[in-house]
Amino acid sequence: MLSSASLRAHLLAARLAGPVSTSREESLRRYRHFAARDPRVLLGLEPENDWSFLELLRLMGDKCGVSANPAHTSGPDVIDPERTINALDAFADRLRAVALARLPVLLGTGHPHRLLGFYASLASALSAAGCRVLTPGQGRCVDITTRFGVRMYQLVYVRGVAMVREPGARPSPSEPGAHSHSPLPVRVALSCAAASGGALPGLVIGDHGWVCGAGQLGFEAMGLGDTDDPALFVGEAEGRVSVAVPLDDAVRPGCYRPLTRYVLNRACLSQ
Repeated sequence: MLSSASLRAHLLAARLAGPVSTSREESLRRYRHFAARDPRVLLGLEPENDWSFLELLRLMGDKCGVSANPAHTSGPDVIDPERTINALDAFADRLRAVALARLPVLLGTGHPHRLLGFYASLASALSAAGCRVLTPGQGRCVDITTRFGVRMYQLVYVRGVAMVREPGARPSPSEPGAHSHSPLPVRVALSCAAASGGALPGLVIGDHGWVCGAGQLGFEAMGLGDTDDPALFVGEAEGRVSVAVPLDDAVRPGCYRPLTRYVLNRACLSQ
């Protein structure tokens, strides 16, 4: 079993924590946009409180370990690996509880080219434990606003994990789907599940709009967030996201494998 010390070393070596690839400039820009309630940064969350830029900076310092000093404006951002490990422990504990209760789960990602393997391993382990891995809305169209205008995507599932893909796109192992921050895919999936009269998820696992969109609708949701994703951590602070794990969400896919082993071992779901 991977120890906490070994995991910490891996987090730093892979730059999942410590100095990360996300720039301080980008994080601060997104905190300002969140404070202005820019929907592109809210990720489907409707904050209960009026979060100022400085309040967000303090929150992200507490949740992620970034500098809370507003005068620190450049260079790589930083994630405290101890906060990542503590959040992964809480994440694994919720997985174990859901597995023991055999609750239905929905998994989705806006980072399929990086995080598909992580979520697919969770889906496989939860399925083996008796949880139903839901796939509502397969093939449904979702119109998402991008910087290039409104574009149509399709909701698809790969190895039990939801994502969006441009119609007619030929997926590859390195690009199984499109990068997306939108909460619209999870809203479509949950709407289809409700309309069919089938099972609704007892837990939604993912990132970006998959977590915040589901949490805003009252579903338990948890997932991964980078230093420029304040919505997940605000959602956690306000009680609509059960666990937000701070880490860099855009490193090489293989770098997440030790995290998968750590989480599944702690959750007693190793196959």
